Amino acid sequence: MAELTSPEEIRLELMSFEAVSAALARGYSTVLIPCGAVEQHGPHLPLCMDADHAEALAAKLARLFGSALIAPTIKVGCSAHHLVFPGTISLRPETFEAICLDYCTSLARHGFRRILLFSGHIGNFPVLRDMLPRLRRAVPPNVEIDAFCDAIAWIDRWRSAVGDAGGDPDAVGGHADIAETSLMMWLRPDSVRLDRFEAGYRGALSEEQLQSMWRNGIKSITHNGIIGDPHGSTAEIGAQCLEAIADLLVTSFGR
Repeated sequence: MAELTSPEEIRLELMSFEAVSAALARGYSTVLIPCGAVEQHGPHLPLCMDADHAEALAAKLARLFGSALIAPTIKVGCSAHHLVFPGTISLRPETFEAICLDYCTSLARHGFRRILLFSGHIGNFPVLRDMLPRLRRAVPPNVEIDAFCDAIAWIDRWRSAVGDAGGDPDAVGGHADIAETSLMMWLRPDSVRLDRFEAGYRGALSEEQLQSMWRNGIKSITHNGIIGDPHGSTAEIGAQCLEAIADLLVTSFGR
C-alpha cells in the first residue's frame, strides 16, 4: 500500500469526506491533533510560533508513523501567564478541554482508533495532562487517546539538539530562546527580527519561580518575555530541534 504523503492527502481540512473515508479503509486509523498558542515570544518572534511549531511537528510525525492523518491545529491555547503582553490570546482551561473533547469525540465517531494530542506550547502540558482521563472516558473503549505532557524531557531534548548543532545548551530556557528562535529561522525565517535579539532569564527555574509565573504572569520572571537567550540561533539548530522533538514524540507514543 503506497503511503499518503502530500498535505492534501493527510491534512483533514484539505481532504474531501470521501478521501478521509478511503484513508480510513486503507488503515489510516491514527489521527494527530497538534495544539499551539497565540502568545508573545519576546520582541523578535511572532505570536504564531507555537502553532507553527506544532504544525511542523505534525507533518514530521505523520511521515514517521506512516499511517496517520492530521487534524486541524488548535492554534490558540492556555496562555494566561502571557496576557500582560499585547496580542496574546488565551483560552480558559475548560474551553481548551471542551475543544479537545469535541475533536476527539468527532474523530472517534468516524472510525479513528488512535488519537494523539501534542502541543508546541509547553504551557498547554498541565492542562492536557489533567484532561486526559476525561477524554478517554468520553470515547468507546476501543479508541486510544494519548497526550504528550513531559516538559522536562522536551527541554532536555532541546538542550541536546542545540549542543549537537553547535549552539549553547545553556541558552535554552523554553521560551523565545535559542531553540524556539532557531525553529522559526527554519520554519518562517522572514518573521524573525534579528535586530531585536535580547537575553531573557537564564538558568533553570525553581519550583517557586514556576508557581510565581503561573500565578502572577511571566513578567514576574522576565521583563521581556524571554526565558533563555536567542543569541547564536541558526536555521540548522532549528532543523535539529524539530527532528529531536519529533523523535521524542514518536518514542513516547510508540509506532
